[in-house]
Amino acid sequence: MTQIIDPQDCIVLFADLQQGIIELSRTIALGQLRKGVKGLAKLAKIFDLPVIVSAVAGEDGQPAVITPEIEEGYGKYSIHHRTTANSLLNEEILAYIKGTGRNTILISGVATELAVQLPATTAAEQGYRAILVVDACGGISERTEQAALSRIAQAGATTTCVMTLAGELAGDFRQPAAQAAIGVVFEMAAG
Repeated sequence: MTQIIDPQDCIVLFADLQQGIIELSRTIALGQLRKGVKGLAKLAKIFDLPVIVSAVAGEDGQPAVITPEIEEGYGKYSIHHRTTANSLLNEEILAYIKGTGRNTILISGVATELAVQLPATTAAEQGYRAILVVDACGGISERTEQAALSRIAQAGATTTCVMTLAGELAGDFRQPAAQAAIGVVFEMAAG
């Protein structure tokens, strides 16, 4: 039985959507990935969802340069640099998630096989509802991404896409937030 996604229970995790990593996506065209990320960021703004932008510092120790679509859609945010592949093993990130009191984590990132899979399976194991937003995620290869999606599903996490999420979060179309969310649906549907 599918449970409706409640915007009052959601938080968004954007993982490793940074220069040098986002370009590694091979399972979705970079332009489509950026469009999905921006659509998800817009939904986070429309429905006032807390956002975590997780990244790794460069080999030279410099801070990550995050893809601009998150700020374009959401506005200002903080970057949480981590030292593990799994965002949910970072105490600061996990404390932030717990502090929101929200139990549904919408996950976007590159690579699906690592920066997405690991927090998704950990979130599910810890009793959170983990949902991958597939058109805001990119994998390294079809084969390895499918293996990751299979493991994610076995852990109890699920998938959605930005269009479906926008329509589900919209609720009553007579509300201003719903109208803005439907605008995101049309943006995603446009070529």
